[in-house]
Amino acid sequence: MNGFADPRLVRTLARAIAAEAEKLPRPVTFMEVCGTHTNAIAAAGLRRLLPSHVRLISGPGCPVCVTPVGYVDQAMALAEDPRNLVATFGDLLRVPASSGSLEQARATGCDVRVVYSPRDAVDLAAANPDRRVVFLGVGFETTVPTVAAAVLEAEKRGLANFFVLSGHKVMPPALEALLADPALRLEGLILPGHVSVIIGARAYRPVLARYPIPAVISGFTPVDVLRTVLELTKQVVEGRAELVNLYGRVVREEGNLTAWGMVEKVFAPCDARWRGLGDIAGSGLALRRPFASRDAGQFAVTLPTPREPAGCRCGDVLRGRIDPPECPLFATACTPDTAAGACMVSAEGACAAWYRHERFAGVA
Repeated sequence: MNGFADPRLVRTLARAIAAEAEKLPRPVTFMEVCGTHTNAIAAAGLRRLLPSHVRLISGPGCPVCVTPVGYVDQAMALAEDPRNLVATFGDLLRVPASSGSLEQARATGCDVRVVYSPRDAVDLAAANPDRRVVFLGVGFETTVPTVAAAVLEAEKRGLANFFVLSGHKVMPPALEALLADPALRLEGLILPGHVSVIIGARAYRPVLARYPIPAVISGFTPVDVLRTVLELTKQVVEGRAELVNLYGRVVREEGNLTAWGMVEKVFAPCDARWRGLGDIAGSGLALRRPFASRDAGQFAVTLPTPREPAGCRCGDVLRGRIDPPECPLFATACTPDTAAGACMVSAEGACAAWYRHERFAGVA
């Protein structure tokens, strides 16, 4: 158990969940929809504290993982053009494209640079006025405000050579796609804490009105997660389907209006493809018309037919259809050092979390 909770309180909550679970009419499955929750649950060994008829599964909460192969192919093609300098967060480097990866492209001489914020990419554009600097915009609502701020800063500084390849995703439409899947049979959602800080609790209400299900916005400590599981279990027992915010110390009903206002100034909703979930209407973000000249998608490139890594079932993990050990490549051909799929590459990926913390825990 990590140091973020009193072990006695953790044990008390685990016993309360077990007692409540005895009243369940059937086994239940709850999905956490956040890569940070996936890692927190695995690192703290929380699955092993739950009764067998309360199951936690991972969903599409890793932004790098849900980024489709076609986007990485496009990033690769842009990197191969000597006119371009491609700036990216580090966890995208090793995600497989149809052939190779950005890391391999960099090894062959392509100018691919790791940055720690979109602001760094703006500075690269200022320092390289003869190059087109393309920032790979991958992330959920948590990181999009920083990209919007970078676009506005590039405008202010008159940097016409700063561009964004937007692969941004928003969570509520993806939740609706999951809840509409009759094969998944979810009984509750652990909603993402960081995303909720930006969009607020109210962003989930339209989806949950159409698909009533217990849903809890949760923090990330073991106590946070166990309280969330207890609340979800109680709701199932009592026949309720309510949205509860247990992360009220940072999440407001309306969210962060300043941050999201900046996003809405720069980006507009668009359809987007997700690995594992397919095309989801209104689940992406595209640059608005006043900023369309900064869209790196306008550059002509030749793209292959997207091809997923052979044998990889990352998409099924993201949809909650299987746990990572059910993939035939898990911990054999696919490890953090020899990752075959995005779910093992990214630190937020479910496969990486299971490999680090749960391979030998008897929960596979």
